[in-house]
Amino acid sequence: MWITPEEVLLANALWVSERANPFFILQRRKGHGKGGGITGLLVGTMDVVLDSSARVAPYRILHQTGDSQIFCSIACGSSRKEITEHWEWLETNLLQTLSVFDNNEDITTFVKGKISGIIAEENKSKAALEDEDSGKFREAELKMRKLFGMPGEEKLVNYYSCSYWKGRVPRQGWVYLSVNHLCFYSLLLGKEVTLVVQWTEVTRLEKNATLLFPESVRVSTRHTEHYFSMFLNVNDTFKLMEQLATIAMRQLLDNEGFAADHSLPKACKTLKNVSALKRDLDARAKNERYRALFRLTQDERLDGHTDCTLWTPFAKMHIVGQLFVSNNYICFCSREEDLCQLIIPLREVSIVEKADSSSVLPCPVSISTKNKMTFLFANLKDRDFLVQRISDFLQRTPESGHSVSQSEGSLPTPTGAAGEPSQRRHYSPSLPTANQGLLRIYQKDAPEEHGPKATKEKMKEELWNIHFLEFGRGVCMYRTSKTRELVLNGIPESLRGELWLLFSGAQNEMDTHPGYYAERVEQAMGRCTLATEEIERDLHRSMPEHHAFQNEMGIAALRRVLTAYACRNPGIGYCQAMNIVTSVLLLYCTEEEAFWLLVALCERMLPDYYNTRVVGALVDQGVFEELTRACLPFLYEHMQELGVISTISLSWFLTLFLSVMPFDSAVLLVDCFFYEGIKVIFQVALAVLHANMDTLLDCNDEGEAMTILGRYLDNVVNKQTMSPPIPHLHALLTSGDEPPPQIDVFQLIKSSCDKFGSLRADVIEQMRFHQRLKVIQSLEDTAKRSVVRALMTDSAFSIEELEELYVHFKAKHIMSCYWGASTTAAERHDPSLPYLEQYRIDLGQFCQLFGALGTWLCGPHTATLAARLFRLLDMNKDGLINFKEFVTGLSGMYHGDMTEKLKLLYNLHLPPALCPEEAESALEATQFFTDDDTPQEVKDYKYYLRMWAMENEPKKETIKDLRRMNQEQFIELCKTLYNMFSEDPLEQELYHAIATVASLLLRIGEVGKKFTNNGAKKPTDTTNAQAPAPAAELPQPEKEEPNGESSSGQSLVCRALAEAQLETPPQQTSDEEVKDDTSVSSYSIVSTGSLQCEDIADDTVLIGCAGDQQRRGSILDGDWSITFEQVLASMLTEPPLVDYFEKKGDIQARMASCKMQRVERQVSSSSDHELAQLST
Repeated sequence: MWITPEEVLLANALWVSERANPFFILQRRKGHGKGGGITGLLVGTMDVVLDSSARVAPYRILHQTGDSQIFCSIACGSSRKEITEHWEWLETNLLQTLSVFDNNEDITTFVKGKISGIIAEENKSKAALEDEDSGKFREAELKMRKLFGMPGEEKLVNYYSCSYWKGRVPRQGWVYLSVNHLCFYSLLLGKEVTLVVQWTEVTRLEKNATLLFPESVRVSTRHTEHYFSMFLNVNDTFKLMEQLATIAMRQLLDNEGFAADHSLPKACKTLKNVSALKRDLDARAKNERYRALFRLTQDERLDGHTDCTLWTPFAKMHIVGQLFVSNNYICFCSREEDLCQLIIPLREVSIVEKADSSSVLPCPVSISTKNKMTFLFANLKDRDFLVQRISDFLQRTPESGHSVSQSEGSLPTPTGAAGEPSQRRHYSPSLPTANQGLLRIYQKDAPEEHGPKATKEKMKEELWNIHFLEFGRGVCMYRTSKTRELVLNGIPESLRGELWLLFSGAQNEMDTHPGYYAERVEQAMGRCTLATEEIERDLHRSMPEHHAFQNEMGIAALRRVLTAYACRNPGIGYCQAMNIVTSVLLLYCTEEEAFWLLVALCERMLPDYYNTRVVGALVDQGVFEELTRACLPFLYEHMQELGVISTISLSWFLTLFLSVMPFDSAVLLVDCFFYEGIKVIFQVALAVLHANMDTLLDCNDEGEAMTILGRYLDNVVNKQTMSPPIPHLHALLTSGDEPPPQIDVFQLIKSSCDKFGSLRADVIEQMRFHQRLKVIQSLEDTAKRSVVRALMTDSAFSIEELEELYVHFKAKHIMSCYWGASTTAAERHDPSLPYLEQYRIDLGQFCQLFGALGTWLCGPHTATLAARLFRLLDMNKDGLINFKEFVTGLSGMYHGDMTEKLKLLYNLHLPPALCPEEAESALEATQFFTDDDTPQEVKDYKYYLRMWAMENEPKKETIKDLRRMNQEQFIELCKTLYNMFSEDPLEQELYHAIATVASLLLRIGEVGKKFTNNGAKKPTDTTNAQAPAPAAELPQPEKEEPNGESSSGQSLVCRALAEAQLETPPQQTSDEEVKDDTSVSSYSIVSTGSLQCEDIADDTVLIGCAGDQQRRGSILDGDWSITFEQVLASMLTEPPLVDYFEKKGDIQARMASCKMQRVERQVSSSSDHELAQLST
């Protein structure tokens, strides 16, 4: 590429001159290409270590004048071809012009001006394509694609200088962290080290410091471990690795590729080595921490944060902390934990103004809300900018959540004459559960109690009312250590729903989505789906001991909430344990409030808990084991021997102890959970183990340990509850006649906070990351084993071969997540299906696998054959095939006998396989099935299950059931066979054999046609989808002429076989030259334009055909056809063909070849020209 002229003082330092003329010199970097000796090795090593641009552009052109020692670089290139084009352009266009000048300075000025003009013209067309990444970073990205063969879709996030430990020797080089891969490259003294690891293969990622590997990062996969050290900033590098690994795990879970945030604000200045993707990931990490800290919705994005102080009227002091501003909220968090936290929704803000500054209160900002609360922030560094940003957000904020959408808010309101629409609705504000919780509904008629428990409850309510007066009430309430104390002492039943909504963040989401719940209920109710079936099955299992769910009112409310959420989030739909949690929510909240609390639980507070594989609960189960090992090491070892921890803890986390503890006690844990999050559950779980440590250490088996823990949890009681005792579902576990001791739930909570209160949320998140890698990869291994077990009996492949095939198949599916495909991977992945059918690939990916693993490779014809096999395997015609179908196709090629292989090959040349236009004729098929204007009944999933069962009934198919093959299909079969044999060692014998078989089959078809035409008038075979015309329109002569239809059919076959050749043979002048096998190196060629079938000898290969006139005159014979038995019998007469099709393929070798190249060397979108263009 042309570059802006720059002076070079030492023209020959580290460069070798290859061409020169009086004005220009073409040079090559030492160490590039062959030769160079020790000097070249040292220069190449230096370029890699120092990340020199010469590594990208090892060629350059310098301008020189006379005896001057000053040179100017005017061009560089990454290849000799590119730099040679520039050199030739200079010689052609400038050399004669420059010889006219008399002054060297004028020559230099002219050259610089000319090159600058060329660059300016090039930049005009590229100005619109410029991104915000620096030139240095774009150069590194293009270098990565070139070094590792990545396509243009692969985006580099960042790159770092480090050492990779290969054995005991560190290799200094550069690690490139892209969205989907970790890559390393080193070139030291001529020894090249290249490493590519997909993030989806990472099973463990940890940072450690040992004597051998100081400040190192260990990246583990299923088969090996990689160590990287000597980072300039190991913490930043490790954080980025964690983020990319988390994105990869999300791909495995959801099958959704990484989508860059294009709405990210532009950087104030272009940073030298920071990409837009790196900024995007940093912003995502900050957003996640911000949302988790203040329990905000997933679409909330942090705009910025700054240090400040907050005046707290309840403490009469300024608290130091940070102010956070996002698109919908202003939040504050004190520097000291639990001292003060504040959330101010912008929809509640009425006034934002700058207050008067003073030495005591510098740069203050006052924020007033609609409920008459005022917050005073001070010590703001850039007050004017902050006030402007808040004003901008306020202008985009609606006045009130209920005024956002009048139509949504009015949806549940009864309209129309005689209230007819309201009768059709499943949800109405007039429902009892739409206005109050079930507990209040069933207690309103009960006589008022005046005992000690009622007095205690009144005292709790009064304490909270005092707290509201002092700290505020609602979403803008000050949240302090006093708030935490009140929560730990139990929330009054009358305030429980309100405070659950407040602490979980569900209140904000409900206020900003009025009418949303009613819409989802109307949309979901009445539908029959897998989720609704599961919901109906579990409705009467949800707290059946509670009187609120012993009648239709409670059951109907639970049904509406669960069905509405399944409609909102079909990715989760419904999972067991959701019914238990939701039923508790409905006791204290209205339906809409319970719905939004369920949203907060499933999507924010308990992420991935309630999906099909309960990944989140398994992750927290692993975290609990790790915490047990750290806090209770002796008990952990004993419990691991018994295998108890993983058995008992899953239900604890899934139901928040609601299913294992008396209801009145467990609901207090739910109070604490909504305020402090998941760490409360960990603390209580550890406290339960600690309280039973002595008895658990004496246990000898798993059952005994579970009995001890079950008895303990059954007897955790809440002595302050006003509700009548509710019998627990667990059987009362006692030892003899002695009643078990009761445990006060308040003492249990206090003990958990005292002993394990040092547990922090950020530590839990770090442990969750490590466990998430382990759990997801373990689930993937389980899925692989399940698939292999399902296919073992139906496939001839070994277990190891099936596992390796599954790895390759899934890799293609995952690759579509980030390198594009005709359909998104999320559309192909259905977690509700069996593991065998979850992953599916499209035609393009199947063709790649067929080319890498198939045995019937036909050169340029391979893609055509792969497409036909894909259509044959795609039974439901959705353009995708699953792993079972994929293995079925490969098994036929590798492990079938000759009959099975020929049967597969025969089917590949019949419809639907032989239909290249089938993909384009989807519209015709749709019209064919929709011509009937009668209304079609909507089929539910039960109908499709019945159809699926019918389709999977075993069907015995014999070779006699195969359809007949017409002439056009036979021609395609011959073309395929000729291409298959092109690289076989017995190529000549196979060509002779297939020519003989083709001639024989042609004669058989002709004979069969005569019998058909001379016999009784029969309709044309309707089983053949390729029949070109009705029999009445075809000529049916009683006696064929010598050069009649037989010659026409023979001509068509000859022409097809000629077209099937991989090489164009030279023109032959006579039949004698044609019959000479020595005239052509690889084929025996016969010009068959004038030959009949009977003229072709057994040792003659049928290749050529007559001139253009005969080709143009050839037509397909519509009556000609053959059967599979005839094809098989003809093939069996030729030993070379029998040996070829009986030969077993070695799939292990092909899979090993694929395994050696983990990342496909696809054509990169960055050319050598682009690489060189960014080197300056």
